[in-house]
Amino acid sequence: MNERMPQDGPESLARERVHLRIERLGKRFGDTWAVREVSLDIGEREIFALLGSSGCGKSTLLRMIAGLETPSCGRILLDGEDLAAVPAHRRPTNMMFQSYALFPHMTVAGNVAFGLRQLRPRMARAAIAARVDEMLELVQMRAYAGRRPQALSGGQQQRVALARSLAREPRLLLLDEPLAALDKRIRQQTQFELVGLIRRVGVTCILVTHDQEEAMTMADRIGILSEGGLVQVGTPGEIYERPNCRFSASFIGETNLFHGRIEGDRLVGGEFPQPIRFVATVALQQGGEAWLSLRPECVRVHHRAAGDACVPERPDDNAAPAEVAEIAYLGGRSIYHLRLPGGGSMIASVPAAHWGKAAPPARGEPVRVSWPAPDGVLLLR
Repeated sequence: MNERMPQDGPESLARERVHLRIERLGKRFGDTWAVREVSLDIGEREIFALLGSSGCGKSTLLRMIAGLETPSCGRILLDGEDLAAVPAHRRPTNMMFQSYALFPHMTVAGNVAFGLRQLRPRMARAAIAARVDEMLELVQMRAYAGRRPQALSGGQQQRVALARSLAREPRLLLLDEPLAALDKRIRQQTQFELVGLIRRVGVTCILVTHDQEEAMTMADRIGILSEGGLVQVGTPGEIYERPNCRFSASFIGETNLFHGRIEGDRLVGGEFPQPIRFVATVALQQGGEAWLSLRPECVRVHHRAAGDACVPERPDDNAAPAEVAEIAYLGGRSIYHLRLPGGGSMIASVPAAHWGKAAPPARGEPVRVSWPAPDGVLLLR
């Protein structure tokens, strides 16, 4: 996963004061629910990411908060104020669209000033000019104030759109796939710039994205949506390390999922060739169906000699023989695609330093895989 933006206590940011409260909010188009009674609290100054695949309802949810869609049910409360009767142009929110929606016939300064000119009561020209200058300085675009959007790069247009969104000092900033138009290298660089700007301004922000690395890098907390409903809400660390279901485990990062039935403290009957030891955190129904999520970086890969019985190194470890099917070299680490006896498979992410002076195993070589039981997460759905 990408390196995360340094943060000063995301848990405290998210929970020190509820800024936005969403209560059983839903949107139906005909007989189809695009958003299914979502309830959510977002803290003051928090950067919150709505993450999900296309069509999961995340943009519809954002548009309802902005006032661009009328909810079929539920409430939206900003600092305790119900926004139901507040039209979009009067809500203390501002939305930055994926396309940036800059006016091509206006200069950069004119684009940033546009929203300020619509305010009632009217702002004085001098005040508008000062505010535009302040915003362009914030996003380091003062030198481009007289240019038209078509003369700017994608990253520069994104900065102008952000300056325009912040110019009216919204209490809530809504970003709909704000980096999707940028190429990968610029997008990764801009993630840190954007978070830094939002932190400096101190505005609460909701970010919609389908890019898991973008959400993990930028957000204090993430809400994963699937088929219009919230599947899990938590910090990036909580969701990655302790997913609550198969969808969360598979959607955020890579994972190995092993299926079976519960017998004592083991998962048996699946594709893994041995009973899998796990550590239970809740009461379990013996004989019930379950899955175990194991992140690739938790898997240890060892050379295996002929006759190796693949006995676990420690009593609570899991171990089994395997064969290297494919290797993806990524510099500091390699991704091993492994074949298990019986036809199963798994993925391991192994640092280059793991092998020391020994040569790493090649494709087709026998290996032994192992991991401590606490590293796997048992999932009941």
